[in-house]
Amino acid sequence: MAVTDRAGGWPALPALADPAADAVLASGLLPELAYAFGGPFHFLLPDAFDANLRAMQDALASAGVDGFVYFAKKANKAAVFVERAAAGGAGVDVASASELREALGHGVRGEHLVVTGPAKEAALLRLAVQHGALIAVDTPDELDALAALAARAPAGGTRPARVLLRCLPPTQPHSRFGMTEAELDTAMERCLQAGEAIRMEGFSFHLSGYALQPRADLAARLVELCLKARAQGLEASRISIGGGLPISYTDAESWNSFLAEHDSRYYHAEKTFQPGDFYPYHSPDAGPDALAALLATRPQGHAGHLADLLKDAGVVLLLEPGRALLDRAGATVFRIQGVKERDGYRLLTVDGTSLSLSEQWFNSEYLPDPVLLPQDPGGTDGLYPASVGAATCLESDMLTWRKVGFTRRPRTGDLLVYPNTAGYQMDSNESPFHDLALPPKVVVDQTDRPRPRWRMDRHFS
Repeated sequence: MAVTDRAGGWPALPALADPAADAVLASGLLPELAYAFGGPFHFLLPDAFDANLRAMQDALASAGVDGFVYFAKKANKAAVFVERAAAGGAGVDVASASELREALGHGVRGEHLVVTGPAKEAALLRLAVQHGALIAVDTPDELDALAALAARAPAGGTRPARVLLRCLPPTQPHSRFGMTEAELDTAMERCLQAGEAIRMEGFSFHLSGYALQPRADLAARLVELCLKARAQGLEASRISIGGGLPISYTDAESWNSFLAEHDSRYYHAEKTFQPGDFYPYHSPDAGPDALAALLATRPQGHAGHLADLLKDAGVVLLLEPGRALLDRAGATVFRIQGVKERDGYRLLTVDGTSLSLSEQWFNSEYLPDPVLLPQDPGGTDGLYPASVGAATCLESDMLTWRKVGFTRRPRTGDLLVYPNTAGYQMDSNESPFHDLALPPKVVVDQTDRPRPRWRMDRHFS
């Protein structure tokens, strides 16, 4: 995507080049859509999703690993990504009955669903069993509930519950996800007692963070658990390592320079952030490359790479990326409603809220520089620092506390395009606060035309 220049040495965080998004920006389509919707909106680039999925599948094949990719639906509610997952031979990771029904309705086969999340509601468990979805079981009690569901089914009705037992990461003992070693032993015993009602297919984990070594270490532990479970008579043929594959929004030099220059004077109201709370906006191994690097990582205490362990044990690797499948798959557009002059910078107010750009829950903000699309292509170049606030009555409702160094003067009516927002940014925190409409999603199917073709996303709810 077109990026903000590093004018006058002002701290910047330019997004990586994105020809597909650049084509949309250059087409003149966005001002027309902003006029039509009368508020902020998102545009989606599903071809990028397709490319990311193929690259993930290629990384598994190149390492000789039998694996399967699930799209983590929580990362974006758009229907088009579920449709593309089904068409691309992937599954979908869901955590609610609504998400499960949405995935089924958009073409995902029941056996290609994995159900995650803690303390799942009875309706979700019932649907998952009926459709043959794989279920990551978080507690022994949840396993008992599944066994009871299957036992109550009429003859020839509900199929056995397919389960993975979720492990509590030893390195994150305070995580609210997963079972302790003692609970796992209890769960495996109950799987045996349940007989044909439960088909125990392996283990899974939820691990926070993006470091590859801890993920490889825990994956190796799950392989060992599979071998232990097999010795007890359980199937245990697969493990799920969740998501956590980082992507790069910017280049290494820009990211390192930004962190070095990070200072409260570059933020509205001298707001302070801890650099450790920021997402790692650059990673040396990103997306499919991160998966390849993970498979080539040697788990602690093992002589071979993770890929070797999986192949030797005959274990299938399942993964549930969200952000990594959505890299460069969309952007978010706001219109500037007002410009207020401050001492040495400007405060822009846009026609939406920060709830459509979701980093607040990490005590952070979305850092890649927004792109300014001026109504009037004329004007002079210069340095025009500006922060971006929302159209609400909340002092803290800021899309960008950071003073972005625009190289053109922002004016009322201009558009701001936040790049690469498809992964978690678009709808994780969305809210119709002040009765403002939720930003619609526009699918841009063809960016190689003089005028890109677009349609509304077909999300059911």
